[in-house]
Order: sequence, then C-alpha cells, then structure tokens
Amino acid sequence: MIQFLQQLINGLSIGSVYALMAVGYSLVYSIMNFSNFAHGGVIMLGAYFGFFSLTLLRLPFVPAFLLATVGTTVLAIGVERVAYKPLRLRNAPFLYFIISAMGASILLENIVIATIGPTFRTYPEVIARAPISIGQLAIGRLDLIMFAISACCLAGLILFIEKTKMGKAIQAAAYNIKACALMGVNTDRVILIVFGLGGFLAGVAGVFFGMKYTVYPQIGNITTKSFIAAVFGGLGSLPGAVIGSVLLGIIETLVSGYISSQFRDLIAFVILIGVLIFRPTGIMGKTTLDKA
Repeated sequence: MIQFLQQLINGLSIGSVYALMAVGYSLVYSIMNFSNFAHGGVIMLGAYFGFFSLTLLRLPFVPAFLLATVGTTVLAIGVERVAYKPLRLRNAPFLYFIISAMGASILLENIVIATIGPTFRTYPEVIARAPISIGQLAIGRLDLIMFAISACCLAGLILFIEKTKMGKAIQAAAYNIKACALMGVNTDRVILIVFGLGGFLAGVAGVFFGMKYTVYPQIGNITTKSFIAAVFGGLGSLPGAVIGSVLLGIIETLVSGYISSQFRDLIAFVILIGVLIFRPTGIMGKTTLDKA
C-alpha cells in the first residue's frame, strides 16, 4: 500500500507538468484547429531560459522563473506571428499549419544546437533535494512545488477563461471563430492571447522539467507525452487535457514501479493507439471535422 501511494504521489507530480504542456496544445487546437508541434521547442527554450537566468545572470529562483516564462510567452507569440499568421491570412489548409509547426520546432532545436551546443546541462540546486517524510512516504520538495505551482497556474487559467471578457471571447472563438469575427470580436487578438497563455505555461513546464531532469536541445520531445495526454483527455478540452495528463502520469509511474521502467514510454503509445481506435474524441472531447 505504501508503494502504491508513493507511486501515486510521483505520478501526480509528473502529471501536473504534462498538464501544463497539454493545455497549451489544447488551447491552440480549440482555436486554430491544428496541433501546434512547435510547442515542444518553446518548452525546450523555457528550460534554457531558466537555466541561464540562474547560472549566467545569477538571479534568485523566483526572478529567474518569471524571466523564463516571459521569454517563452514572447517566443510563442513570435512563432505565431511568423509561422502561422501568414497562413491564416491566406486561408491555407490545415496541413500547411502542421508542416509549418514541424518546421518551426526543428528550426528552434537546431538554433540551440548551433549556438549553445548539444551538451546536457544540470540546473543548480535551488530547491533542497532532501525529501519530506510523512510516515513511510517520501515526498520530494521539488515534486511538491511542481504540483502546487502547476495547480495554481491551471486554476488561474480556468478562472481567466470562465470569468473574464477575453476568456469569453476565447470560448466563443473555440466554438466558431468565423461567427465570432462576424460578431465584432478581434479574433487576431484572441489568437495572440491564446499563444501567449500557451507560451507562459510552456515556460513553467520547461523550467520544472529542466530542474527535475536535465536540459538539452531534444528536451522538447517530451511534449509527445503531453500530446498523448491531450488526445487521451480530448483535444480542445482544457479539463480533458488536465485529466488525461494526470492519468497518464499516474499510469506511467505505476507501470515503472510495478512492471519495469522500460515499458513507461511503451504504455503511453499503447494508450494513444487505443484511444484513437476505440474513442477518438478522448475522455471529454467532442466530435469535430477538419481538425488534425
């Protein structure tokens, strides 16, 4: 029972970071009708922004954390302006957006390799690694902070979507962006805000993932897991993205703890295939057309 609770705690921690990534996917998907594969590059640079803010600029953790999130917010908006807006203005097919997203992801990764190098880098110890013991359970301080901040960010996003005027505009655009534009909503600004929110969450996820593991140019590949979580929960559904991410994190840790860590990645793709075959809309998704 103790081992199960320990794995459950570990799963909630990593699942909360998956949720930050998956929500970024779902936000863009709900508005733009395509999967933003450049999101992984933004997360990767968020990890680097946080690392260099701590090591080169020697900032305390909180200013370094905020600087990283501001950097990824600006970067995500820049990617939308350069890679996607020209396609939107020409009413390009969704396939073109996906190709552009993949190109942007590869470009960001190779810029980092060419300028910073492929070396693995480790965050300095800004949070004590000694776990907090509760009986026989050991809770990592970093895991606890990751879960708490991720939960606060996700709760803040939900409140923003549900309670603010811009949040209502985002909901309207997600339902029908063309009708939303006809009603006088500035859809270009809505898209800008959506990418900015996704970039902010990507920065939070990048810093935490870099702190928990290491920083390297291919770290953005972890967003494959968050994409699986978004599909599992239902692409375009924010609650679905959160639920799918938490479930995926728990399932992965249980598989690692009770079977073998070698099956951790395998189970994620088995879940993806199973969802696509038996329930393509995911747990909370809706049936939609022309989305890829």
